[in-house]
Amino acid sequence: MRKIILDLAITLDGFIEGPNGEIDWCIMDEDMDFTGFLKGIDTIFYGRVSYDAWGNFIPEGEVSVPERELWETVHSKRKIVFSRQEKNDSRATFIREGIEDRVKMMRAEDGKDIWLYGGASLISTFVKLDLIDVYRLSVHPVALGQGKPLFEDLSKRLQLKLKESHAFKSGVVQMVYETKR
Repeated sequence: MRKIILDLAITLDGFIEGPNGEIDWCIMDEDMDFTGFLKGIDTIFYGRVSYDAWGNFIPEGEVSVPERELWETVHSKRKIVFSRQEKNDSRATFIREGIEDRVKMMRAEDGKDIWLYGGASLISTFVKLDLIDVYRLSVHPVALGQGKPLFEDLSKRLQLKLKESHAFKSGVVQMVYETKR
């Protein structure tokens, strides 16, 4: 069965974005092997706002070959957008209702794992519905003081088991947890 993996940058004080949606504090460290992570997935789950911002993002100006290849790899994946709004976009499949059932069906399909990209509302929905199998959290060495917290309005405790952790030269510490079920 395919796993739903939340791969996410988070601040020391638990925020996934600043108060105005800013993510300028995120560090892309070469030794994080994000390309390796991308090789293990074939589908990306987006909320509509995140999809509009990043689902078809192409860096402007001169960019390095690795960055261009990274975005090409991201855009080669199947894109699923969870949104209440109808949208005509041939590059993605839009799901408006029945999230839990649709996700369970996709999880049972043949294929690689699925990346839960976000945004905050979609992540919160997946947490509440217990649809996340792996939390791959990269804790960045910054505290914002305010913003969008990762865990908001939990109705019950999350029981997680640490599977691995890595400290990178940038100061980012990545922890990979599996959900205890």
